[in-house]
Parts: sequence; C-alpha cells; structure tokens
Amino acid sequence: MKPVVNVGVGDYAISDRPGEEIKTYGLGSCVALAVYDRRQRIGALLHVAYPEAVINPERARQQPAYFVDTGVQMVMEQLLTQHRVDRHDLVLKIAGGAAMMEDEGLFNIGKRNVLAVRRELSRLGFRVSAEDVGGELSRTVSLSIDTGATLVSSGRDRWEL
Repeated sequence: MKPVVNVGVGDYAISDRPGEEIKTYGLGSCVALAVYDRRQRIGALLHVAYPEAVINPERARQQPAYFVDTGVQMVMEQLLTQHRVDRHDLVLKIAGGAAMMEDEGLFNIGKRNVLAVRRELSRLGFRVSAEDVGGELSRTVSLSIDTGATLVSSGRDRWEL
C-alpha cells in the first residue's frame, strides 16, 4: 500500500517522495488545488475553505492555506523558489466547490472558491488544465507523486482528472 500524506481543511502538502500519494477528504464547498511538476515529479495539494483572507486576517496569519488568496500564492511560491520547479512543467487541476446545504445558493461559497482559485492562478500566470467543480458532490482528491495522476472520488464513484 502506498504511503499517504493526508491534507486537512486549510492545509497543504508538497512531496517529491517516490511512491507517495497526497490526499484530501470531504471537499464540499472547499476546493483542492493539485499541482504537479512532470519533469521533477514534485506534487502539491492544497485544501482551501474560503476565498479571501480579509474575513479573518488573524487566521490567515496562522493558517494561510485556509484561504484562496493567501494559500495559492504561498504554495506556488514554495514550489517555484524552494523546490525550484519550472513553471512550464507544471500541471494544475482543481476539484470541489460544491453547493453544499446552501439555501438556493445564498452564500455560494463553493462557486466563490472556484472563481477565486481561477482568478488567483491567472493573476500568478497559471492556467488550470483540468477541473471537476460545482454540483452537490462531496469529493476526495488524491495526487500520485509517481505519475501525477489526480483521482477524484465521491461515494463509490472514482475518476481521474
């Protein structure tokens, strides 16, 4: 069985360890960003809960990955500077952003999270290559460090992005 690094809400992991898998569970309105360097086989998985850190600056200082604007920038900077990935070798995929228990989309947190991730990546000069977002599914996402395969599952269903 593969070693698994679990990523909780407002958390992230970066790995270059062969055979490892990074996994996050229970994506409702939250969004997972999977980033993979095809050449160096380095992967990152981020699980964000809210679009903007301005709603809770103290939490953003303590847990930047909880918010799209602080989390996405932090992970991408770490990949580019500490892990020295080439931005042209990166494949980015997102999943989540469901409308969970929302009264006729009253707050639209899932949709707002998806839009915020796309906007932040665009601002940083990146583009999403695949996504599975919206709907009403709770999702689990895993990223294989060996292959870069990003698997999404919900209940008994499982598919690759």
